[in-house]
Amino acid sequence: MRIIHARCAGLDVHKRTVVACRLRLNEQGAVESEVRTFGTMTADLLLLVDWLLAWGVSQIAMESTGEYWKPVYNLLEGNVTVVLVNAQHVKHVPGRKTDVQDAEWLAELLRYGLLKPSFIPAKPQRDLRDLTRYRTTLVEERARLVNRVQKLLESANIKLAAVATDVLGVSGRRMLEGLVAGQSDPATLAELAKGRLRTKLPELRQALAGVVDEHHRYLLAQQLAHLDFLDEQIDDFGQEIARRLTQMSPPAPPPPPLADADLEQPGASASSSLTWQQAIMLLDTTPGVDIKAAAAVLAEMGIDMRQFPSADHLAAWAGVAPGNYQSGGKRHAGRIRQGNRALRTMLIQIAWAAVRKKGTYLSALFHRLAARRGKKRAIIAVAHHLVISFFHMLDRQQPYQDLGADYFDQRNKGLKLDRLLRLLHKLGYSASLEPIPVVA
Repeated sequence: MRIIHARCAGLDVHKRTVVACRLRLNEQGAVESEVRTFGTMTADLLLLVDWLLAWGVSQIAMESTGEYWKPVYNLLEGNVTVVLVNAQHVKHVPGRKTDVQDAEWLAELLRYGLLKPSFIPAKPQRDLRDLTRYRTTLVEERARLVNRVQKLLESANIKLAAVATDVLGVSGRRMLEGLVAGQSDPATLAELAKGRLRTKLPELRQALAGVVDEHHRYLLAQQLAHLDFLDEQIDDFGQEIARRLTQMSPPAPPPPPLADADLEQPGASASSSLTWQQAIMLLDTTPGVDIKAAAAVLAEMGIDMRQFPSADHLAAWAGVAPGNYQSGGKRHAGRIRQGNRALRTMLIQIAWAAVRKKGTYLSALFHRLAARRGKKRAIIAVAHHLVISFFHMLDRQQPYQDLGADYFDQRNKGLKLDRLLRLLHKLGYSASLEPIPVVA
């Protein structure tokens, strides 16, 4: 096989140790190799960098083992080219598994160019990704805490959720604070309702008649305080994400003057690169996507689609592409791959919001597939369509264009008409069809 990298190295990274193997070709054309084990403290990793650079290593391969590769990558970034690979793609021959052999195997594969690198975004995007992921964690924790509040109310015979849609809305929060303050009269608590909830005062009086003691009041007070803390944290993270996006979107330079020949062409203008703010505005035109969801999606996959060979590669990387499992000329059911879990979760959330909007292509696609394949497979198909759309929207810098709820009917209009005519014939009717004249 042809040697691609004359000087390279492989790293087997663990929590406490890093086993490194460096390779090079000497003047006689023979391969020289050396293996050494380093610690994972910063001082030890700096010795590792110096040890690799002493041989002029320019390419380094290591597995994406949890979070342990990141300290090594932080010190190698900018000095050499790091190839981060999926551990499933570089499994060694069974029966030959040691840390030294893993490092040598990575170096050998990298030497011949047999490794497929994983996508590692730039540091500003990695920082944005940490912020959006942690904000998602806070939102999930808030949802769990709301369930704990509901569980506590049920244990105190308070059936507020049976009457109010949002237990922690404006009216519900006022009633809960009244319970914490020691108020126990159901009629007095029900009078704290506001807006349309006041039309349910009789039901509220019955729902607020419970057996609330000091134990329940103490727990409820702590949970409400925790909710306020989480709300404040979520708002702070939202502001920080907005500030980072503004920093990552520098103001566009003034367009250069156009030549006389260009001025004669209508709509002539200088092309500009896509910024993060513009990318968010593009994704915001999609059903089910808001500013926060768009920021979370872009933090995972970036705004430059040239880093993915095609839209299908992006869908597979996101973990929403259909599985491909064929054997003996027969196609078997294939599960979707794990992919980027954070991006896949966000795409599924967007898909659920999108299919609830009536009169859209996404809603028609979901109901068409859900009837035959079930809701779970259908929502994955919608998420797959969304990520494909995101790829082309960012690549072409164009907003989302909905195909319409009647897309499938118009695509196979003749087949649909034949099916409906056969159904009428089975019911005992005969019919002739004439197109409605188009009014000019």
